[in-house]
Amino acid sequence: MDDNAVRLAGRISVEPRLRTLPSGDELCVCRIAVPRTQVRTLPSGRRGPTMDVVDLAAWASRPRRSMAGWHEGDEVEVEGALRRRFYRVGERTMSRVEVEVTGARVLRRAATG
Repeated sequence: MDDNAVRLAGRISVEPRLRTLPSGDELCVCRIAVPRTQVRTLPSGRRGPTMDVVDLAAWASRPRRSMAGWHEGDEVEVEGALRRRFYRVGERTMSRVEVEVTGARVLRRAATG
């Protein structure tokens, strides 16, 4: 099966940020913390990570608008596809993996202090 489909539910860990690229394209980026359902015990006896933090990027206007209204701590659900992005830092080529969001919704708003 050749399918690149991702569905994640978790909490927003970095406030969403709208960006306009030099090309004029707009996107919204943020991060989601997703709890792991199974936590491994490492050979040292310590517990492994209990969550994963994943970068999100929305290029399409509908998910971009949805994500722009989110706040740190909101519980959300996103759908999309994994993308590997390449960029240059000085002389080096770097890459990162993120979820390109095609659908997004708030499950529960963060409690405000």
